[in-house]
Formats: sequence, C-alpha cells, structure tokens
Amino acid sequence: MDKTKFSILLVEDDPNLSSVLVDYLEMLGYHTLHCNNGEEGLEEFKKHYYDLCIFDVMMPKKDGFALAEDVRKINAEVPIIFLTAKSLKDDRVKGFQIGCDDYITKPFSTEELSLRIKAILKRCVVRSQTEGLSLNGTYKLGLFTFDYVNLLLKSVHGEKHLTRKEAGLLKLLCEYQNQLLPRDVALNKVWGGNDYFIGRSMDVFIAKLRKSLSEDPRILITNVHGSGFKLTVDESQDSQ
Repeated sequence: MDKTKFSILLVEDDPNLSSVLVDYLEMLGYHTLHCNNGEEGLEEFKKHYYDLCIFDVMMPKKDGFALAEDVRKINAEVPIIFLTAKSLKDDRVKGFQIGCDDYITKPFSTEELSLRIKAILKRCVVRSQTEGLSLNGTYKLGLFTFDYVNLLLKSVHGEKHLTRKEAGLLKLLCEYQNQLLPRDVALNKVWGGNDYFIGRSMDVFIAKLRKSLSEDPRILITNVHGSGFKLTVDESQDSQ
C-alpha cells in the first residue's frame, strides 16, 4: 500500500497535539490538512477529497460527532477516526452509531495511531477494488452492462464504444453510486489536474454520458450543489 496516495483531514482544536500529529503523519508520507474546529473541517471536506478523517470529539463551534454526521451526509464511506479524552461507554457507542471506523482515547501513542490508520486504509482499498466490480471487470447499470476494460457500454439495443476519459469517468460514478463524487476527485483521477478549463471539459463529458445512458430513464447523473455529481438508478420504476 503506497501511503503517498492517501490524504488525511485532521480536525483538532488543541494546537500542540495537532502540530505533533500533522508533522508525524506527513513524515509517514500522508498528505495531511489540519482544521481547528468542526465548522472549518466541514467546509474543507466539502471542497476536497480525503481518504480518511481524524476528528477530535470535544471542539468549539461544532463537535466531532456533529461534524461526522454532516460528513456522512456527503460521503457514507470515508473512514472516520475519533480522538477523545473520554472513555465513557456511551460516547464510544455514539461514535460507532454515527459510523466511525475507530475510536482512540487520549493519551495515545503515535505508533498506535499509525497502525490503526494503516489497517483502515488497507481494508478500504480492498473494498474499493471489489465492490460493484465483477470478475471480468464489468458494472451492471440499469439496462446497461459497462465493460470498463474494453471501453464498451452494452444494452439489448447494441454496443457503444466509449473514449478512455468517458470510461474512466463512468467507472468513478459507478464506484460512487448513490453518493457524491467530488469534482476534484474526478478531475484529478481522470484528467490528472484541476483547473477551470479542465473542469469545463469534464462537464462536456458528463453531458455525453447522460446522452449515452438516456436509453434508460431510471439512470440519472445529477449535479450536487456545484460540488460534484451523483449517479443513481431508480429501481422502483419499470425498465422500458
């Protein structure tokens, strides 16, 4: 597992602890961004993609639990680790009910934190490589079968050849199905960059994918508050 590929959002109001953690995580090879409170953390999470979040529980303006609940509305899968000075059972239960992946009680060793991060990211990498992807590299999407390896979109009415960028973008949408695909994630993974002109290019490709999938009206690619896209398939409707 190449740690240089992973980014971490740290939200911690203790300046001494946050400084130590940022330095340590950067030394390990993780790209780490620090925010001082929950409100700052939420705004930062909306702007950029992160592979893992570390939230202190007791913070001003918005505590870690409230922050995690808001993050879960945007991304149901991103791993979350809570840091807390409390060891009460009720707090730990609440954290896991919200959907955290781990819970570390202060004081803790940096080595312990490193091992837990590594275990969570390794598990998520395995999951992302297997979810929604069949053994022959295809995705089922409404009436369509999407063959990513061969850049083909198939239905009973025939096959459509996709460009490499169209296929790469559709693959990401499939992997993020029913949740937000942040714009910067798509831009960096498919185009390898993020600027105004590349963004406009991606919007053109989104329009092309909508047209290609229009044969099945249950499939929707919607814009989400200008921050990304969401692919959904309304299974409650009968296929045409």
